[in-house]
Amino acid sequence: MKLTFCWAAKIVTWSCYLIETWNTKFLVDCGMFQWPKEIMRLNYEPFLFDPKEIDFVLLTHAHIDHCGILPKLHRDGFDGKIYTTSATRDLCEILFEDSAEIQEKNTEQENRRRQRIWQPLRVPLYNKDDAKNCMPLFSIVEYKKTYNITENIQVRYQDAWHIMWSASIEVWITEDNKKTKLVFSGDIGQRNTPIIQDPTLIQDADYLFMESTYWDRLHEDSAGKEELLLKYTLETYKRWWKLLIPSFSVERTQELLYFFNMLIKKWKFPKEKIFLDSPLSIKATEIFKRHTEYFDNEATHKYANPFNFAELQYSENVEDSQKLNTYNQPCIIIAGNGMCTAWRITHHLKHGLRDKRNMLLFVGYQAEWTLWRHIQEWEKKIKIMDADITVNAEIEAIHGFSGHAGYDELIKRAGGFAKPPKKTFIIHGEEKAQIALKARLEEINFECTIPSLKDVVEL
Repeated sequence: MKLTFCWAAKIVTWSCYLIETWNTKFLVDCGMFQWPKEIMRLNYEPFLFDPKEIDFVLLTHAHIDHCGILPKLHRDGFDGKIYTTSATRDLCEILFEDSAEIQEKNTEQENRRRQRIWQPLRVPLYNKDDAKNCMPLFSIVEYKKTYNITENIQVRYQDAWHIMWSASIEVWITEDNKKTKLVFSGDIGQRNTPIIQDPTLIQDADYLFMESTYWDRLHEDSAGKEELLLKYTLETYKRWWKLLIPSFSVERTQELLYFFNMLIKKWKFPKEKIFLDSPLSIKATEIFKRHTEYFDNEATHKYANPFNFAELQYSENVEDSQKLNTYNQPCIIIAGNGMCTAWRITHHLKHGLRDKRNMLLFVGYQAEWTLWRHIQEWEKKIKIMDADITVNAEIEAIHGFSGHAGYDELIKRAGGFAKPPKKTFIIHGEEKAQIALKARLEEINFECTIPSLKDVVEL
């Protein structure tokens, strides 16, 4: 068999791997480039394969950089099954709809520019009909069950504890009476993360494909996250102004709500409102409420409904969001999107970054080239929505809220193997982090390689 690293090699985005056996072609993930504009244009390039020839897709989880280009794959001819967990399917439905709206709006703006310079007009990457038409392809799997996808290919999904219902995938492929096991880590999360159950470690593989996003970082534990969140909440409240939190709609937002609910129940939270200003986050939270089957014991018993409390208010429409810019009481605003590249958070930053009473709090990974990364690296002059903004607000970060494991958890995951795989491919990370992880794994007798985009390997 052979494997092609279509994307997510030496970069944290656009995960997609093509596996070809003598009679089957399938993908693990099919994600989207999200930043910067120069890279996002690659979404419009033809696939490195013929979508009509793909038999099925194994999907690890519902983040756009892993699933976001599936509607285009279907529109271009793919008509096989997409295997994933039930709640991942539900999350994909709202994510595809949201992404399609972004594609349509971005294309409309781009075409206005193209008209001015007499360039050919562009069609959206996909539209809402494409997103809707993709959903019947989903086929639901459960954790820890082995499925015979074809006569020669078996798969088993294990909890990756990255976001709710995310998975690492074990794949067994039989060729010439020889069985080979591939393990795709997906995005690996942190142990003891609230709401999510702790993982089952995979113990063997012939070939391991391992993410490396946060190899260079050790995260705070749950107690440290709670302490820092309370600290920054109280500091902003004492200044009688706003705590702005850009947040990813799936998992990060729900974990924040869980911690705020915890602080309220412990009587540590000040008397102020928390505004969830993201229609997508609101929809995702409703899906979390419906799928409690994989909540951990604490989320199930100690906090019967961790996402409902009096201090929380939803800002569902544009008018409610706009009112927050003139809201003159201390408050917390959680808004999308998490990378500060679009949607409502950009409006809040435009209005709020100039005011030194405000605080901007980062709670997740920020890729190179994103607005958030520029702010985080202390650039004092930035451009938002064609406006030049001076950054006077206080800037803070809590790295422990990341859904990606730090270096300690990555090594624990590797240490779960009874013996090292024949080869480990280090993927889904910036090159500096990949080089560091490779060196550490080689110290414990792993044979590692860092693939480049479009590399092809024989397994």
